[in-house]
Amino acid sequence: DEGMLLRDNVYGTIEEDAERRDFTVNALYYCIKDFSLHDFHGGLDDLDAGLLELIGDPETRYREDPVRMLRAIRFAAKLDLTISPRSAAPIRELAPLLQDIPPARLFEETLKLFQAGHALKTYQLLRDYDLFAPLFPQVATLLTREGNSPFERFLELALRNTDERVAKDLPVTPAFFYAALLWGVVEKRSRDFANESSLPPQDTLLLAMNEAIDQQIKTIAIPRRFTSDVREIWLLQDRLPRRSGKRAERLFTHPRFRAAFDFLELRSRVDGRLKELVQWWADYQVANADQRGELESHSHHQP
Repeated sequence: DEGMLLRDNVYGTIEEDAERRDFTVNALYYCIKDFSLHDFHGGLDDLDAGLLELIGDPETRYREDPVRMLRAIRFAAKLDLTISPRSAAPIRELAPLLQDIPPARLFEETLKLFQAGHALKTYQLLRDYDLFAPLFPQVATLLTREGNSPFERFLELALRNTDERVAKDLPVTPAFFYAALLWGVVEKRSRDFANESSLPPQDTLLLAMNEAIDQQIKTIAIPRRFTSDVREIWLLQDRLPRRSGKRAERLFTHPRFRAAFDFLELRSRVDGRLKELVQWWADYQVANADQRGELESHSHHQP
């Protein structure tokens, strides 16, 4: 009734199958019998022109399934195509329709968007087309027109880091992505709670963490196995500066130490005050037992 597709797995002729594809470049078929290419919607010409073109009327197709707007961004970023003016025209107006998509489905979509090696370009396109805010409403409130606030610079570094890891076939995890994405929200809410109350910093951090995750999972159902890792990465940001005595050894053996250290290192590229702490931990990781003892005895608490 609402014009949104609920089921779409009917099999038919190849022509009918081609009709159901989202984009002309998806409606290309290779015949293994005679090695011929069947192009039903002019996909080859669009590829040559570097265009991503929707099959059918864009507004109708986006209303049928609003996730098609995210697919347009994903293919544009991955294949280095430009979304055609006709296919791009309705996106900004229809972007709020993403709020009707089940949060579990949007979690799967964000993995495809941000874990495939084109996260930075994807983020920039989502912002350009007003699709970022429906997915990450809290984070959107922190974005600036210039796009160069400390948090935005940190987020871009984190996304570039993810893309570099994918390019090198190194593992990437949704936990690190969401920890980076929501970090600005956690920092801001933590400061807000500190100003509103006399709670100690650890408590304001915990309140901010809980709020950031509780709000985000309303839109995107991040499974608990990832949110628990996100929390640990954040909590370790508070613990890594406190490294005197046996604390350093305990922190170093923490299962999330490496992710938390990488996170701290990215933060230090935006906040120079953290550089000394990052260097200390870099030295600690390659040191032998005697050198570690020396480092521990000379460590001092850093804010």
